[in-house]
Amino acid sequence: MIGYYLHDLSPFLVRFGDKFGLRWYGLAYVAGFVVGFLLLRSFVRRGYCELRESQVGDFITLGALLGVMLGGRLGYMLFYDLDHFLANPLIFFNFLGGGMASHGGILGLVVFTFVYARKKGVTWRGIGDNLCTVAPLGLCFGRLANFINGELYGRKSEVPWAVQFPEEIREFGEADRDNLRADLAPFELPYHPEVNEDDVVIEAARGNDGIQDVLREYLNARHPSQLYQALMEGLALFVILYLVRVRFPQLRHGILTGLFFIGYAVFRILGEQFREPADGFVGPFTRGQFLSLFMIAVGAAFLISAKIWPYRQKIRRKVAPPTPAEEATPPPG
Repeated sequence: MIGYYLHDLSPFLVRFGDKFGLRWYGLAYVAGFVVGFLLLRSFVRRGYCELRESQVGDFITLGALLGVMLGGRLGYMLFYDLDHFLANPLIFFNFLGGGMASHGGILGLVVFTFVYARKKGVTWRGIGDNLCTVAPLGLCFGRLANFINGELYGRKSEVPWAVQFPEEIREFGEADRDNLRADLAPFELPYHPEVNEDDVVIEAARGNDGIQDVLREYLNARHPSQLYQALMEGLALFVILYLVRVRFPQLRHGILTGLFFIGYAVFRILGEQFREPADGFVGPFTRGQFLSLFMIAVGAAFLISAKIWPYRQKIRRKVAPPTPAEEATPPPG
């Protein structure tokens, strides 16, 4: 029998108390914004983007807050937690409680870039192309954080690299809960009425070989689908778009955005084949696959727009200042 890795990573890089600290998930967002800023600034300096270098910082900051954060949170509420949201709309502001949807964050960025382009007098598809080129790295960091948190895990599998995720105990029925509770009784876990019992077990398992041995008997081995998605939706998509960006700097506006939407959707549909469909199905598709179908349509619309309105970015070349000798030479004629 294969000795599968039992996930025991902490969601905190640094911890202060039981629930407060520096989380990997938050750092993933910060890393995405920092890398996005550096790459977008590089595009501006190369003349690939209509923004001025002084505008890049504000553009990334506003895009992070108004596009990714608000869009991602609203998308999660509408796509995955609508009943709770309608019953208590204020849960929208519970960002620390988790719940972000990548589809919502992407659509939030679409709306933000449209408004920003109108106010600044730049082309929407132009700045969108550059933003879409760097966005997959943020998606990659987010999926890596999902793996560290042990959440959004994959379907059951017997591949040698499968992982057992303690988060699975949250889905246990009463019979399995009773048996697990009995097997863990010798460890005298510090249960408390105000603390979720599953949280106590998951936290206690980190660094405790005995508790981990007990959990191994209950947990299924699963695909580390978060890593698959980090590689596909994140790294692979970024490499494709980046190569197109630098190889064809005068590409028609809208093509890169279209490739991003279609590429993300295709990779997401493939990745969902390995991910546990915890959010249910829409017909034969998981909810993530179903939403991705609309993104293919959006991507196709951007590609068509590039054909109809073939605006290209004019590459700005830096001109060296004249030397003193050249300044002293009178012009001919």
